[in-house]
Amino acid sequence: MNIQRKELLVTSFALFSLFFGAGNLLLPPLLGYNAGDDWFWVAIGFMITAVVIPIIGILAHARLQGTLYDFGKKVSPTFSLVYCILIYIIAVAIPSPRTAAATHEIAIHPAFGTSPLLTSAIYFAFVLVFVLNRSKILNLIGKFLTPFIVLMLLAVIGIGLFSSEFTTGIAQFEAPLVSGILEGYQTFDAIGAVVVGAVIIVSLNFKNMEVEQYSSKRILIRKSGFIAGFGLFIIYAGLIAVGAYYSSEISINAELSNDMQRANLLRDISIKSLGEFGNTVLSILISLACFTTAVGIIAGASDYFKGLFNNSQTVFVVTAIFGCILGVVVGQLNFNSIIMVAIPVLLFIYPITIVLILLNVLPEKIATSLVFRAVVLVTFLFSIPDVIGFLSPSEGLAELTSYIPFAKHSLGWVLPAFLTFVIIFLVKPKNKSVE
Repeated sequence: MNIQRKELLVTSFALFSLFFGAGNLLLPPLLGYNAGDDWFWVAIGFMITAVVIPIIGILAHARLQGTLYDFGKKVSPTFSLVYCILIYIIAVAIPSPRTAAATHEIAIHPAFGTSPLLTSAIYFAFVLVFVLNRSKILNLIGKFLTPFIVLMLLAVIGIGLFSSEFTTGIAQFEAPLVSGILEGYQTFDAIGAVVVGAVIIVSLNFKNMEVEQYSSKRILIRKSGFIAGFGLFIIYAGLIAVGAYYSSEISINAELSNDMQRANLLRDISIKSLGEFGNTVLSILISLACFTTAVGIIAGASDYFKGLFNNSQTVFVVTAIFGCILGVVVGQLNFNSIIMVAIPVLLFIYPITIVLILLNVLPEKIATSLVFRAVVLVTFLFSIPDVIGFLSPSEGLAELTSYIPFAKHSLGWVLPAFLTFVIIFLVKPKNKSVE
């Protein structure tokens, strides 16, 4: 079946928009601002965890064409079930409410002075309407919302770079590449890949998309993933560069919380590039980017729990309602508070998610069940010190982790996981499948 250009563009735009939310817009400019001369290396690191890994996750979805459960089932059914539940709880409890918090702090409160409760309530009421009409998600987001978001982003970046002095400040990162990698965690894009990728799979099952065969879906998802990834790469690189080149022209109050620093920097960049009209553009931009991400998260969680209970539509609706209510409750926190809550969670779940994504794009004869189990177990064990070190740092733990390569950068799991993969692959029996 030939894939129509319209279906490819709609799916690509929808995928980009489901990825691009609050953190994706607010994190890169301040990252570039603090990176100064080293903005390029910071950008490379950021791309690894915010673009490359997520798009590989979409490629894994194109290959599996199942649900999030399929990502971890080679480890064990029990592991996969627990992992899926954790992922969806995390997604609904942190990144989804964070979109409402960002919308309130940057777009709504400065203009109307409303309370976080009112903003979150109205916000998630609209999210619920979109989720309950999920068959139209791809068309509504892909045809209308995302093109508008992309055009506004390109305007801010293009005009911003054209009008800047192209001078940067002093770099503030000791290890810019690593700083970029860890900041990419905060986008939640790797988790988003396994969550919203399932939304795309389900949406492609609707007749109005006219995509039925496995091979056609795989080609469509793969191409859409590359297009969306290229779009994310351009936007992220542009926002980081703009933040770096405006660091000599814009001063931000270091005493403010990180979320307000991010918001003020992005607002000042928008005003310098688009004038006072930039404030309005920024408000609309953030609201739309955040909204589409929240819709994808709630829809993905609802789909998963619907599947757990014999495709019960009632479970879908109840999950969607619960997710939106939780969003209203957690959305009362400010953006930075939600980020601080997220850090230890991400240090635990992100490495496992990255490993599962990478293993699922490998051929089955390489990524056997034994490989899955060993690599995931080692990744889990070597992620524990990172979590403990953030929650309760101590000299004893620091001395212990000093023997683990990259541990001081919260990447102590990387080399052990890689070595485990290589050793298991080299020593496994060659004459039979290891399951």
